[in-house]
Amino acid sequence: MNPKSFTEQLDAPARRFDYDDETVLVADLGVDDDAVSVDVVDDTVIVVVETGDDEPRQHEFDVPAGAVSKALINNGVVTVEVER
Repeated sequence: MNPKSFTEQLDAPARRFDYDDETVLVADLGVDDDAVSVDVVDDTVIVVVETGDDEPRQHEFDVPAGAVSKALINNGVVTVEVER
């Protein structure tokens, strides 16, 4: 999980936090929660952003294989947590 790829793909500031037992990646999309969906499927985080101007934009990010991961959105901020 690389914050640079989040920043480039989502055009949003992102930050990575490494703790003893998990890594957390946070990106502020600056949109309403109902305009974004985020999910983890196998080893991939999928973020779909609806801009209202055109087709929804889908972005995919790899997470470490076999890691327990979860993703959520709150107040336009996407948070991805990966336990090590």
